[in-house]
Amino acid sequence: MTEHDPPPPRVLPLSGATNFRDLGGYRGLDGRPLRWRRLFRSEQLGALTAADHEVLAALGVAAAFDFRGVDERAAAPYAVPGLAQHSLAIEPTVAQHMQAIADSGRTLTGPVVQGLMKDLYRGLVDARAPRFAEFFAHLLGAEAPLVFHCTAGKDRTGVAAALVLLALGVPRETVMQDYLLTNEVFKPPWAPRADIAPEVLQALWGVQPDYLEAALEMIDREHGGPERYLERVIGLDGERRRRLERRYLQPR
Repeated sequence: MTEHDPPPPRVLPLSGATNFRDLGGYRGLDGRPLRWRRLFRSEQLGALTAADHEVLAALGVAAAFDFRGVDERAAAPYAVPGLAQHSLAIEPTVAQHMQAIADSGRTLTGPVVQGLMKDLYRGLVDARAPRFAEFFAHLLGAEAPLVFHCTAGKDRTGVAAALVLLALGVPRETVMQDYLLTNEVFKPPWAPRADIAPEVLQALWGVQPDYLEAALEMIDREHGGPERYLERVIGLDGERRRRLERRYLQPR
């Protein structure tokens, strides 16, 4: 498509996934937009229908990178014709911490869960960084369109998307806008629970600026900013950065 063509829909209207969307069109390095229909982010793909499978096939999506943990993958497996699956497992921690708090007799509140979520995000860019380094290695070798996802497509996937966009020169404010888009499109399949306060569920299943900011602030504080973090922790040196740009940014 040319710069004068109308952009395609960012959010794909799939029956089995509400948070399947394209990272194309965001302005990156030198104002060059990301290529459309190359990088997709999503929630888990276990509920996709046969019609959804046809949509992915028409898009040429050939690989899925799954950040879900072992039990999550077992609970919601999927098989999409023509889609190769790669596990980059990052085990979930927030639910276990919530259970431990409840077992100790403490009350689960919105602020308590928000604190757990911010700790999660700090851990994602710290202890879990090797998984994102693996992901970038795959990005550099991918010839066909791909999708990356976790369970809800908001936390592990949200951090992965933020790192990709930052690596391609997308401004932080745009990175945050993409991150927060989950709140507009994602429809959790879980019904409200009488034993959990609505504010707790909102803190758990939504995204908040403070969550991603916790990760970015840690990157700034511990590594001197995204540039150094991407180079020293993710392994994106100058040559690999240029390869990433050539692959996913539209040419000048």
